[in-house]
Amino acid sequence: MSAEGKQFHESSSHERLEGAYELRNASQLGGTSADDQEMRMLGRTQQLNRNFKFISTLGFACTLMSTWEISLMTSFFSLLNGGTAGMIWGYLIVWVGYLLVFASMAEMASISPTSGGQYHWVSEFAPEGSQRFLSYLTGWVSVLGWQVGLASLTFLVGTMIQGLLVLNLPDYVFENWHGTLLVIAITAFCIIFNTFLAKRLPMIEGLVLIVHVLGFFAVLVPLWVLAPRADPSVVFTEFLNLGGWETNGLSFFVGLLGPVYTLIGADSAVHMAEEIKDASIVLPKAIMWAATVNGSLGFIMTITFCFTLGSVFDIINSPTGYPFIAAFYGATGSYAGTSIMTAIIIVNITSACISTVATVSRQTWSFARDGGLPFSSFISHVRPGWNIPLNAVLLTFTITALLSLINIGSVVAFHAIGSLAVNAILGTYLISFSVLIFRRFKGPLPPRRWSLGKFGLAINVGAIAFLLVVWVFMFFPLTPAPTADTMNWSILMFGSVMIFAVVYYFVKGKHQYQSPVDLVKRED
Repeated sequence: MSAEGKQFHESSSHERLEGAYELRNASQLGGTSADDQEMRMLGRTQQLNRNFKFISTLGFACTLMSTWEISLMTSFFSLLNGGTAGMIWGYLIVWVGYLLVFASMAEMASISPTSGGQYHWVSEFAPEGSQRFLSYLTGWVSVLGWQVGLASLTFLVGTMIQGLLVLNLPDYVFENWHGTLLVIAITAFCIIFNTFLAKRLPMIEGLVLIVHVLGFFAVLVPLWVLAPRADPSVVFTEFLNLGGWETNGLSFFVGLLGPVYTLIGADSAVHMAEEIKDASIVLPKAIMWAATVNGSLGFIMTITFCFTLGSVFDIINSPTGYPFIAAFYGATGSYAGTSIMTAIIIVNITSACISTVATVSRQTWSFARDGGLPFSSFISHVRPGWNIPLNAVLLTFTITALLSLINIGSVVAFHAIGSLAVNAILGTYLISFSVLIFRRFKGPLPPRRWSLGKFGLAINVGAIAFLLVVWVFMFFPLTPAPTADTMNWSILMFGSVMIFAVVYYFVKGKHQYQSPVDLVKRED
């Protein structure tokens, strides 16, 4: 480490600890001897409480992804470009591809269980000459993806509430600023769980996992019992191209935005690594179980929805804004029944927002801890006695509230934030898996307690091939001749943030950013 970097690291550490905070090892904060050893190997000091175990970590990952719920919420994209057949087969293809992604992520999490996640792995595995800059860019992309992802998720909850108002109150006028206020209120509600109730968060995640599963059956059974069934030959084989693309195949790939968004978040629990007990084995197991459980529930719900939705043409033009609300009403014929089923999804997605706040704040805190962001010493501060990154949590609330204001001026621009979140997060996967493959060829991977064994390289290559395809199509607009209302503005947003990040790096970032490899003491 350079003298300048050492001075920055020491001064920022002094500010975080304020001289009065006595450092405690992992066992004093709930960790195991393995956690303590891994933190020393990573050059880190344990600052957060390790109060997450397997079930609470699994609950955290499953509820954050909320796969079966979001498969209904994003059904519009797949039905518009693909129809029921496109929605089902697209989900299956994406699920298989994501299993490769989750497996690759799990192995890296076992090697280096750190809240930094992707940017740390890039620093550790990338070529020596480029690791610092690549790590820095990956950190920025990850912060971007998760911060805007939270805004997108809370926006979905807010507009679902507005959809229920449209359904039950004929005189209600759908106003954008109503959605903005709902986003701010929902985020504030989530902040309470991540501050005053932070010590109870693992218990809450375990309980929410139960609600997540019970809610699945509470929605599934009424659809099975009450809704008319569509012809299987139509459901599984009839592809629709309502977006107007040149071929059904191109339309199908554009419609993958739905299932890709549905299963995003392979790294969600990774950013809680420094709060998980025995993280190097518990974390990868929870990642793979989450991919299996959530993927299965989502696939069952997707097939059920496609069989019971009625006319595709009618429900994608539903005034509620969400096809599944119209499908619920078509199945039950009851405003009360539809409201209850939709309320279950709202509750579950709000729980996902609670988990997402935790993930976003930890990822932002970790990157700031290494000096990667403006005002890093403030953002990375951990208040003695709280043992949570409180400043990062409050910053996350501020960013979401500010982003929600975009909805007042342009709902189209705010919709693009969801696509931007997917693109950014998938981009970090691509970079980290690429350098992992580089490291495999350079020499054996460091020791890990959860390994892909001899299939590792094939799984990593398969994950990259899958990600490259879906990442490109996530930048596509909904129609081939986009208007201001259908254009996907995420590529403009993504490019703007990356330009700012690069400029900031050369102006200031390279002088203060301490790549995690500078702290890693691991002997390969």
